[in-house]
Amino acid sequence: MRHDPNPDPLAGVLIASGMVLVWMLSLGLLLAVDLGQRQWLWVLPAVLGRTYSQTGLFILAHDAIHGVIAPGDRRLNHAIGRLAVTLYALLPYQKLSLNHWQHHRYPGQAQDPDFHDGTHRSFFLWYWRFMEGYMNGRERAAMLFKIIAIVLVARFGLHIAIANLALFWFVPIVLSSLQLFFFGTYLPHRSETAGGTHHAVSSNYPFVISLLTCYHFGYHWEHHEYPNLPWYSLPSIRRQQQQHQVNH
Repeated sequence: MRHDPNPDPLAGVLIASGMVLVWMLSLGLLLAVDLGQRQWLWVLPAVLGRTYSQTGLFILAHDAIHGVIAPGDRRLNHAIGRLAVTLYALLPYQKLSLNHWQHHRYPGQAQDPDFHDGTHRSFFLWYWRFMEGYMNGRERAAMLFKIIAIVLVARFGLHIAIANLALFWFVPIVLSSLQLFFFGTYLPHRSETAGGTHHAVSSNYPFVISLLTCYHFGYHWEHHEYPNLPWYSLPSIRRQQQQHQVNH
């Protein structure tokens, strides 16, 4: 199957810069909004938009782990990944990278940190185990301390309302983690038919739905088969795969 093994290095950096900028601008604007002076009908779309932008940060960190944001500049590539995952939820980039490569080496096996162990097939039990795999007790305590520090500085130093922080910063982090797990781990790897080398199946969502659900991460078999491609190249690989199946 044809695919481009060398993603455009400029495209990756420009897209990453745009996604980080949108995240920063949307957060800054929404934290400054006076919720008491406005109708609440816009709040849910705003929270969902922030959640989608939040998920985009994790997708950037994921692509940085695969070295495809700035393929010709490893230092820049990983710097973008560290920035993205720090803005996302203060996560440790190095541990995220190690776990993710472990997932690619042993998908659906005992050594896979993202997979259920046979007793955690239910969504929430599997989700809890999945989250535990990325942070030990000390790391969770450190994250809690950082979150408390951010809240205190934002509230008493910048005079940002707690409701704004909760709705437009904290809630999107939680919803984004559920979105990423559901579309990027649970659906692709839960099925008994997810066999083969990658133990993964892909969604059949059309382009727009695939983009909105999780930045095409539902095309998961394609990602495992071509891990050197960025998220925005997965739809073309999906189309090629489907055409190949039709022709054979």
